[in-house]
Amino acid sequence: MTRTRIHNFSLSLDGFATGAGQTPEAPMGHAGRRLHEWLIATRFGAPILGRQGGTAGIDDAFAQQHEPGIGVEIMGAGKFGPPGWQDDADWTGWWGPNPPFHTPVFVLTHRPRSSIEMDGGTTFHFLDAAPEEALRAAREAAGGRDVRIGGGPTVVRDFLAAGLVDHMHLVQVPIVLGRGVRVWDGLEALEEHYEIEVVAAPSGVTHLTFDRRTP
Repeated sequence: MTRTRIHNFSLSLDGFATGAGQTPEAPMGHAGRRLHEWLIATRFGAPILGRQGGTAGIDDAFAQQHEPGIGVEIMGAGKFGPPGWQDDADWTGWWGPNPPFHTPVFVLTHRPRSSIEMDGGTTFHFLDAAPEEALRAAREAAGGRDVRIGGGPTVVRDFLAAGLVDHMHLVQVPIVLGRGVRVWDGLEALEEHYEIEVVAAPSGVTHLTFDRRTP
């Protein structure tokens, strides 16, 4: 059965998963790379910055689970581009001509546009849809594989609130951002619906995995 998964989703000690002041030059706002330094340091994440090598170990083991079995990603408008990207007909995302997804990607936006086919198997589709409707469309395109909820924090929160997430991997990074977009608002007692495991890594981050409890 197709599952809905979240992987490598980083947040600060005060619950922010992105910083304030997002621009084309600063996709994560004032947070910069601080939420994802643990990921960039791994073998999985090093190619993000065009690097070779990277660390093995706990962080890399978790990071590597991001891609296997995924047939589609769902993301929010803020992950696809900075505020106002809908007014730029030439904007095709942050990732250049060959984005790292290599699957269909459904971008949730109140201002849909025509689909964009990119190199490497990524096609961006734009939907104005509630989580349930978006998930139905994604499952149809997933070819029997799983659906990844890629973020940002508003989309993750909406899918959690709707009870649509089967597996979630969060990474708590030991920094305080103070401002930005929080994940946990409105999700009181979420833990009652999941089995939670916690693993502390030598890098200083804490990996939390949430698996939906069997009724």
